[in-house]
Amino acid sequence: MQFKRVAALIVAAGRASRARSEKGLKQYVPLGGDAVIAHGVRCFVAHPLVDFVQVVIHADDEALYREALAGVARDKVQAPVTGGKTRQESVRLGLEALAAHAPSAVLIHDAARPFIDAAAIDGVLGALATAPGAIVAVPVVDTLKRAGPAGRIESTVPREGLWRAQTPQGFLFDDILVAHRKAAGSGRDDFTDDASIAEAYGMEVALVTGSERNFKITDLADFARAEREMELGMGEYRFGTGFDVHAFAEGSSVTLCGVTIPFEKSLSGHSDADVAMHALTDAIYGAIAEGDIGFHFPPSEAQWKGADSRIFLEHARDRVAARGGEIVNVDVTILCEAPKIGPHRDAMRERLAGILDIETGRVAVKATTTERLGFTGRREGIAAMAAATVLLR
Repeated sequence: MQFKRVAALIVAAGRASRARSEKGLKQYVPLGGDAVIAHGVRCFVAHPLVDFVQVVIHADDEALYREALAGVARDKVQAPVTGGKTRQESVRLGLEALAAHAPSAVLIHDAARPFIDAAAIDGVLGALATAPGAIVAVPVVDTLKRAGPAGRIESTVPREGLWRAQTPQGFLFDDILVAHRKAAGSGRDDFTDDASIAEAYGMEVALVTGSERNFKITDLADFARAEREMELGMGEYRFGTGFDVHAFAEGSSVTLCGVTIPFEKSLSGHSDADVAMHALTDAIYGAIAEGDIGFHFPPSEAQWKGADSRIFLEHARDRVAARGGEIVNVDVTILCEAPKIGPHRDAMRERLAGILDIETGRVAVKATTTERLGFTGRREGIAAMAAATVLLR
């Protein structure tokens, strides 16, 4: 979906800070030569799909705000708006100020998250094509325990389906403004984020895989971590490759890169035999040195018989996110005499990009023959090879 106007709302009106006594208000503390708030504002200002940026500040912070943003291009930045007593109220006041500009979508972001990047913004805006709300979040990978009396474990909480919410949180503007107004009218002020308000008033909210690097600065330990992140700079690039082969069997279609193609045969395999997606999954596992599909999903286990290969690719994606990394780009080459891949190439790229939560422009799918040589040349099966680039922060 292409929006007529996209606004970014940066929330920076908070007073409470466990680091305040030593560092000052966290959003204005220097980090890598700029105030914490400046890093986030600069990212949204630089993004080509963001038309203007609105910052919500405390009434006492105008001088701090002006100093913090002195080195930031101000062509998209509106005059700051004074916030309220709670974050919830501050967001609503920011939305009310934005209403005059009539944006079609808004991205709400915490000023204390300085490591937001363009990929997260792209992901949220992309998800808004099919849902009125979307947030970046990371899946919970640790085992969760519920504490009982005296600090003893009471029970283990299943982590399946659990995510840790981050910002930006994006919404169709009119819908989230109405939801915030209803929340204010109800007298509730205990919502912990904007997605919870959206959920309370019937809005569907999509999840977009975020990054561990997009953490919120809360205490002195977080400042130390943020300073280390700045020292690391871009982080470490990792590269992985994958290769897979599946033979033809009786059937009427093949699945490649998640796209089903009518054909005179099918591919044989324990799962759905998506040879291209298998190669790509192994390439991502290889980039982070975490084995291969067989290690994580043994073919000896009946539960994976006929499984959708999307499960494997999503797991590899989530393992990258769990390590604070992001997938930069992927490249898949399919080797076969038939079926023809060209007519389905764009659908394959979009399918893989959707699973990996990256731009389609970062996904390449190519096809070639082996000039009738070897098993692929004899039309006995299909092979695929893939490469993946991962950035670990």
